[in-house]
Amino acid sequence: MKVASIVGARPQFIKLAPFSREIRKKHREVLIDTGQHYDAEMAGIFFSEFKIPKPDHSLGIGSADHGEQTGRMLIAVEKVLLAERPALAVVFGDTNSTLAGALAAAKLGIPVAHVEAGLRSYDQSMPEEQNRVLTDHLAKLLFCPTYVSKENLKREGIEQGVHVVGDVMVDALEESRRAAEKHSKILDQLHLKKGEYQFMTVHRPANTDSKANLENILKAVGDSGVRTIFPAHPRTMKCLSEHKLEGKVPENVNIVKPVGHMDAIWLVANSLRVLTDSGGLQKEAYLLKVPCITLRDTTEWVETINVGWNVLVGSERKKILDAIQSFTPTKYQPHVFGPKGASARIAKLIDSYLAANSA
Repeated sequence: MKVASIVGARPQFIKLAPFSREIRKKHREVLIDTGQHYDAEMAGIFFSEFKIPKPDHSLGIGSADHGEQTGRMLIAVEKVLLAERPALAVVFGDTNSTLAGALAAAKLGIPVAHVEAGLRSYDQSMPEEQNRVLTDHLAKLLFCPTYVSKENLKREGIEQGVHVVGDVMVDALEESRRAAEKHSKILDQLHLKKGEYQFMTVHRPANTDSKANLENILKAVGDSGVRTIFPAHPRTMKCLSEHKLEGKVPENVNIVKPVGHMDAIWLVANSLRVLTDSGGLQKEAYLLKVPCITLRDTTEWVETINVGWNVLVGSERKKILDAIQSFTPTKYQPHVFGPKGASARIAKLIDSYLAANSA
């Protein structure tokens, strides 16, 4: 049967790769790329790195304010779904592409499957939180990475179609790590050695739109004296310029252009620690057994906090510096994101659902 996979941003390409291989064993996958990450440095390389099939529909939506971007995606995705008429639409994660895809499908009566369902930071000011909550309430199939995410759904009255399948990133990340070990040259290119630097990303509006928050983060990292590799998102670079902070970047902070996923994984895997406000990178750090300092006050990946491998510090200078200097995770790391094979389990559940609901 025909299954539409709707993606558009970096984390979704990563999750798509193992899922696409599994779903194509029995179904015709129609791949829709909204173009949310339209810069080749941010997205295009993922199709080659992960050997993802060329999208059947590239919508080229690009950047815009949340309402405009989501609306444009909704219009464009609806047109594709009307033409393709898939039996199921699959969305991933919590971006505007996720919500637009789910809305377009649900309004056309096409069942929605949500990969990475049930995540909650309980911070309604985050667009990602709004996207994931609304998508979960539209979905017919909800694939949860952990039992915590299942319980989150239960508290909202969602119990039908909920399945704990583990996290698709477990397979995708191990595959990426092995490939990076063989092929990545990024450590040589940046003159780095394992365990002699920390890796940082900052891109959320709460940090980048606030000069005080962004300056606090830079000062704390500067105070640490630890060499810090900082692949800066284009939006972050724009904010640094607007806040007139380009000249205040500490000497130990090396700003580099965004890197491909394979190089990013190798940088994380060989680092002392990760500092980030990204959701996905918190999980990647955990799976790579690297301590994570999260530059936020809340997280959707509470499991990593509960087992002591992640700490929330917000944008407070002293908290960030204290964490850099003293945060040491426990040696034991439970498999909170489940065993390998999440994509195969998802594909099997989709097989059953489509068989049971086919006309």
